[in-house]
Amino acid sequence: MSRNPLREALNAGKPTVGTHILSAWPTLVELIGHSKQYDYVEFTAEYAPFTMHDLDNLGRSFELMGMSGMIKIEQTQYTHQAMRAIGSGFQSVLFADIRSVEDAKAAVDAVRAETTMAQGARARGRMGVGMRRDVGTVRTGGSPAYVDALNDVVIAIMVEKKSCVDDLDRVLDVPGLDMIQFGASDYSMSIGLTGQANHPDVVAAEKKTIEMALKKGLHPRVELRDPSQAAKYLDMGVKHFCIGWDVRILADWWDTKGAEMRGLLGDKPAAPAKAPAKAGNY
Repeated sequence: MSRNPLREALNAGKPTVGTHILSAWPTLVELIGHSKQYDYVEFTAEYAPFTMHDLDNLGRSFELMGMSGMIKIEQTQYTHQAMRAIGSGFQSVLFADIRSVEDAKAAVDAVRAETTMAQGARARGRMGVGMRRDVGTVRTGGSPAYVDALNDVVIAIMVEKKSCVDDLDRVLDVPGLDMIQFGASDYSMSIGLTGQANHPDVVAAEKKTIEMALKKGLHPRVELRDPSQAAKYLDMGVKHFCIGWDVRILADWWDTKGAEMRGLLGDKPAAPAKAPAKAGNY
């Protein structure tokens, strides 16, 4: 079984840095890995087209570069996508749209093995034996090492719905959770303040989420468009950040450099389309 660098960092109490990709091109993982600056790459599958073959190829690239892979999956795909991603070599799963204690339990169950070998939440899973990349297809499937590897998968959840924030104390008490991330854009929509990620009610919910996660010994994670936005979160005790999106990096470059080139040609550049000013960090 492959080592899980993200789990190792969490267990050691070290800060972590990740980055997002929506493209399933494994070369992007290699470019990120060569920088030596990132602990893991999040494939934001909730928003991206991909195939099962793409997951396998991404899994190979994570192993090649010595990084963990995280996949963000949507609410209707918890069991299926978690199983296939882990089998391909992903070692962390970010579950979107958690609304209740039951949703949080379903997320944990989708990752862990169904076995009496472990205790508590580690024995409550739905994962059985597989013949996939993570076990060498036929080499270590169904072994104690396989169960241990499933127990080491890092489970992250999105706190982004009003019902989740309202019942946050009980949601975060679900055994098996590791990383907690507040989703300002979704939460603002959930409370009827769409696009107002900086509204005082949204900011208060984010603060509540981070403080409660830290109190319970969990790891709050923050997504940032740029490291210059990190200061207030560092002051709150946050040590885990996921910075940048491949699509946003490209969009920003195309907007600014295209306008710069048009200006050199004496051609008045058109104003690029922009998202609402307070739509979040994307």
